[in-house]
Amino acid sequence: MKTLIFDMDGTLIDSGQIIADTINHVRLNFGLEELEKNELLYNVNNPDIHPPHYFYGVDTYSSLHIDLFESFYHKNFMDKIELYDGIVELLEEFCGDFRFAIATNAHTSVAQKMTDHLKIGHFFEKIIGADDVANAKPHPDMILKILNELKVSKNKAILIGDSHKDIMAAKNAEIESVLVNWGFTKHQDGAICSIQELREYLNKLLD
Repeated sequence: MKTLIFDMDGTLIDSGQIIADTINHVRLNFGLEELEKNELLYNVNNPDIHPPHYFYGVDTYSSLHIDLFESFYHKNFMDKIELYDGIVELLEEFCGDFRFAIATNAHTSVAQKMTDHLKIGHFFEKIIGADDVANAKPHPDMILKILNELKVSKNKAILIGDSHKDIMAAKNAEIESVLVNWGFTKHQDGAICSIQELREYLNKLLD
């Protein structure tokens, strides 16, 4: 049985509004203008930028940046997240054929709250967040931790994500990956564009 390791934000859960609102909340507190949502979300997953400098014009996040971000996010995220259409049905359909896990650059406790709030948490054997490992994606740390804790070999795991950071993390962990196109980053070529297309891909794995 193969293990599907899902990214969370932009793959399972549409959390774009709360992410954009939170970053802009921090920016406004530092006297910076708001950024447009689509531009902001594209760069959340952009491996070629230095996030503190891009989002806040600083070399490193200060404790105030972190406190402002976390307090606003934790206070408001429950009302501003939703599952992408078809995710529940997909998980229900394939939960007997694959094992499921999540590798997310969010904190583990937040990921658990989000998935439980949206009533999908029970599908996943393991949820690993950025605070569980030394290095977040695109580093392979959380993927390798999942494989180790679930005792899964690399040739039995596939990462499903919406960003180049996900694909890079899978490559660095030496596992297969699938890029989906309904998340924060719109890809030109090679990405799966719908839940139905992902369903067809998974069914082929079972043939």
